[in-house]
Amino acid sequence: MELIRSFIAFDIEDENVIRELSKVQSELLGCGADVKLVEPENIHITVRFLGEIPSTIIEKIYGEMSKVTFSPFEVEIKGLGAFPSIRHINVIWAGIGRGVNELRSIYYQLEPNLQKLGLRPDDKGFSPHITIARVKSGRKREELMGIIKRYEDYKFGVFKAECLRLKKSVLTSRGPIYSTLKEVCR
Repeated sequence: MELIRSFIAFDIEDENVIRELSKVQSELLGCGADVKLVEPENIHITVRFLGEIPSTIIEKIYGEMSKVTFSPFEVEIKGLGAFPSIRHINVIWAGIGRGVNELRSIYYQLEPNLQKLGLRPDDKGFSPHITIARVKSGRKREELMGIIKRYEDYKFGVFKAECLRLKKSVLTSRGPIYSTLKEVCR
């Protein structure tokens, strides 16, 4: 049985938003910190990370995605933050302003149905964000903190969320390669 590492997400395909996020990524890289940037084509909002799933349930997951009710909605990308915290940075993320309620609604419509398919509950809960960089060491942490603080209220732009996608993630030594397995567009 083939296992596929996967997640459900909205891709960010708006060139202006990507350009704004790329500017900040350049600053993060330029400060000399030990960061791995998320490639522009991989920037997305994860609605639900699924992990390694059997290929045999892809159609069932797609069926559940098709039942979700949503209309196209605007998502505002606003502010920077860090997981698990600004003092211990593992992940640098851009936040979500407008659109967060629609994203939550989609998550809460999907979650119980995914569990019925045998997927483990999402133990992290839903925290809508866009990962833009991963931090590999504590090098230049103060500089990273300064950049995050400088952009904590910055508006990166707005995009229209129309296509909920089931994505496949193949991990390689050069970074993940994502592809769309199924999509539900409104």
